[in-house]
Amino acid sequence: MESYTQEGNQLGQGTTLNRELMTRACASLQGKWGLSVGVFLLYFVITILPGAIISVILKGNGNSQDAATFAQLISGAYQWIVTGPFFLGLCLFFLKLARRSDVQVGMLFEGFNFFGKSLATYLLMMLFIILWALLLIVPGIIAAYSYAMTFFILADDPSIKPLEAIRLSKKMMKGNKWKLACLQGRFIGWYLLAILTCGIGLLWVAPYFQTSYANFYEDVKDRAPLPS
Repeated sequence: MESYTQEGNQLGQGTTLNRELMTRACASLQGKWGLSVGVFLLYFVITILPGAIISVILKGNGNSQDAATFAQLISGAYQWIVTGPFFLGLCLFFLKLARRSDVQVGMLFEGFNFFGKSLATYLLMMLFIILWALLLIVPGIIAAYSYAMTFFILADDPSIKPLEAIRLSKKMMKGNKWKLACLQGRFIGWYLLAILTCGIGLLWVAPYFQTSYANFYEDVKDRAPLPS
């Protein structure tokens, strides 16, 4: 893992324009588009497809409402269990890519080296977001933006505990939520164009966004230095 504080001290505090972050992402992806598309496709297939297959099989073995409910529970449980580790691996891959480091497909699975921590982090994030959303939709959205850097923090330093990673993300995103929302807004047009290709274009837009997202993290991370 690269040094959190050393990298942060070089990048300022969320001062880089979003279009520059996207330009950096394109530069990082040069010569790595095929690998990045493959990794994102693999992530999608592993996290989404098995749960859908399980649901179809279980529903096919029973026509009752109980069978359908059970199928949904099993499918949902699978996705809840694997999303944390795989998302940690995805963040690690694109963070390394943004830093122009060597990247490999196997990085997608490295989150399972910290399975308990990545699972706990994902569950805690979802719990907090849901609890805030129960109050009102807007607090839930704000919470989601507050926790947006959590898995990049873990990818940078897996020794950080789940609640500490969430706390650091909240500190990092203070004053940067709108900046991230604007970055996401810049991709709306790209996603609409991708939809016109029957979704195939998403395989290229998603890595572009994820690399820009990693560059966003690089730009704001020195707001929350590692705990001593």
